[in-house]
Amino acid sequence: MKKELTNLQLLVGAIVCIGLVTLSHTVLADEMVHKFKSPSFNGQGISAHYLTIENQEASRKKEFKEAIAALKEEAERDAQNTTLARFIKNLESRIYSQLSRDLVDNLFADGISSASSGIISLEGNTIEYSSDGITVTLKVTDSEGNVTEITIPIGSFGDFSLGTDG
Repeated sequence: MKKELTNLQLLVGAIVCIGLVTLSHTVLADEMVHKFKSPSFNGQGISAHYLTIENQEASRKKEFKEAIAALKEEAERDAQNTTLARFIKNLESRIYSQLSRDLVDNLFADGISSASSGIISLEGNTIEYSSDGITVTLKVTDSEGNVTEITIPIGSFGDFSLGTDG
């Protein structure tokens, strides 16, 4: 009988254990609630979410515009650094230098019968010069009609003698 009682005890113990396990699941169970992670669906933090998206879009647009501007500047630099562009710049510089030298020689030459007046047209500008032996007057008229007049005294022009201090 002792054996039967032990088996009976085991059976009762097993039933109690199964009951406890079953009851514990129902006691620990909770309602299942689904929450969206995206603020677009649940509404929490949605304004911050939209601001973040807007900032990202603005940053991308700004980077795109900066990249386009950098490419344009690079293309302009490349166009200015071609052999032809450098040649044209050098040629223009030499032409202007020679023109300036000829103008100075005509206006300020000593002992040479220099022209006392003249007119030069240069890139839409008109340069009129005249000399009275004491001063040289340059009158520059641009393409819009604006006039600039410069008076240069001949006596001090070209006097580059050094003083005693240098």
